[in-house]
Amino acid sequence: MTDYFEVHERDGAARLGELRLADSVVTPALADPFLADAGSLWTTDRDVPDGDESVLTVLPHRSFPAGTREEVRESFRVEHPDLDAPTAAVVDSEGLRHVGADAYVLADAAGFVGHGEAFRDAILAAKDALPADTALLLSGVATPANVATLVAAGVDLVDASLARTKGTEGKYLTTDAEHFLEDLEELPCACPACSKPRESFTRADCAEHNVNALEAELRRVRERIRSGRLRDYLEGQARHEGWLTATLRLFDDQWGYLEERTPVLRNAEITAASAETLDRVEIRRFADRVTSRYRNRFSDQPLVLVPCSATKPYSDSQSHRQFHDAIKWRGHTVSMTSPIGVVPQELETTYPAQHYDAVVTGDWSEAEIEFVAEVLRRYLRRNDYSRVVAHVPADGYREICERVEADPDIDVPFEYTCVDHPTTDESLGELNAALHGEPAYSKREREHNTVRALADYLLGDGAGDAVFGEGDRDDVLTTGRYPKLQVWADADGDGREGEPGIQLATMVPQYGTLSFTLAGARRWVESDAPTKRVEIDGFVPHGSVLAPGVVDADPEIRVGDEVVIEGPKAFAVGRAEMSGPEMVESTRGVASEVRHVDEKS
Repeated sequence: MTDYFEVHERDGAARLGELRLADSVVTPALADPFLADAGSLWTTDRDVPDGDESVLTVLPHRSFPAGTREEVRESFRVEHPDLDAPTAAVVDSEGLRHVGADAYVLADAAGFVGHGEAFRDAILAAKDALPADTALLLSGVATPANVATLVAAGVDLVDASLARTKGTEGKYLTTDAEHFLEDLEELPCACPACSKPRESFTRADCAEHNVNALEAELRRVRERIRSGRLRDYLEGQARHEGWLTATLRLFDDQWGYLEERTPVLRNAEITAASAETLDRVEIRRFADRVTSRYRNRFSDQPLVLVPCSATKPYSDSQSHRQFHDAIKWRGHTVSMTSPIGVVPQELETTYPAQHYDAVVTGDWSEAEIEFVAEVLRRYLRRNDYSRVVAHVPADGYREICERVEADPDIDVPFEYTCVDHPTTDESLGELNAALHGEPAYSKREREHNTVRALADYLLGDGAGDAVFGEGDRDDVLTTGRYPKLQVWADADGDGREGEPGIQLATMVPQYGTLSFTLAGARRWVESDAPTKRVEIDGFVPHGSVLAPGVVDADPEIRVGDEVVIEGPKAFAVGRAEMSGPEMVESTRGVASEVRHVDEKS
């Protein structure tokens, strides 16, 4: 059981945690001030230290070089005492096992940090073998340039030994480089150590600066985690060393590891400023859900493809208001954009479709064109349309459409209505003419299809129809004004405008999600929709459910998911603060916030 470490916030694999010493420490952090090493057992026997809550005690240990045979490891295995104090156990990436400590030190870190594949493999092995609510410490490897990458991979604690050593060797460290001190005509830092004249700056001062720079970088990283924007920073920071760039790309290939740890919604903006943005979990997850969960319900209208806008959500932009005035609800509007892919109008407020800012140059890279084209191909294979009206400019947008149109697996005709620019009178006139004679869909149809599409996107394929009904079985009403819709059970049972019954859910416009009431949660559970259920022990939660109270949880639950919480004494609905696997595995921390709860009789 972990008693002294708790994770509070998550940004992918990076965590903001608390090491509960006598004076609590916010992680990721430098461990030097509070680390007490009981020593190596290779040189002599060591006494088991007394419990001390003011420090993190590294228990007596033996470390092994890479490649040591398992029988040798077993013969020298150390039994770790159970202390009533914060403890860290020394392990290595080939001999990982949980021994009940609050933190784990990877003894062979110097052998894999600096090598992308080896680093990835060691971190993944550690995270697989060790409990989610324990801290991971790497010693002797952190620098101001690499610590953001270490933290993004899942490291919680580092020390300053390497930075200090490099300083005594005359190597001046910054977040982007390592300089020989004698080559610097002036010091590119304003920390206390660097405030003295250049000619009197010694190697001891250099060591002090290096530690200051490392601490400052950790502060920056912690703030990035708090704001949910560590990845934006990392895409630039990883450019400074080859192995850091390789590590970023190698971890992007670990979909399962990162996807499980990445929230499904947040209010942080994504800055799409590099090619690696296309590989972000949030981008790939959105594209996957749009092409595997979303289903077009405007079956009588053609698909109208339009370019994205800088204003989010798109419908608030001037260009999209002009498109709407020409379309007049006679076609199903889907926006095309890099790096998101395609965005059906019902999902324009979801994360990250409403939360990104792209670099606009007018030129599309081949990677962007092919990514959006592939998403559009998959979208058209899943959804049937009589035709596609492509109201897109003659740049990357047009090339994307032409590639998809030429695909032999796409059997739907394309027509192009943009003469010069999409918002000129001539182009808008062509768009209007192309939709002449098409029936317009009603406000009710649009609103009902929106909440059902959101349920599909958030809960799983088919959830919208299962929870809210479909076609003749549409038995809900919507009130309010988009995007602040409320969903009600239809008191008349005919799906038509009338007196609303019981409220089922509310649309949350900041994230494009649905917030269920208890009645809506019960309806969800009783339907055939994919569930996101948290099973708890025999208590009535108020405000939140802590991880020790969780008996089981759906492994598909992600941070930010709407969840149903049920136990012998309570039925509740709320929003997940941990992934499903972490809820089950953890012994500390908030598993889920609770919005509404009913006590069972």
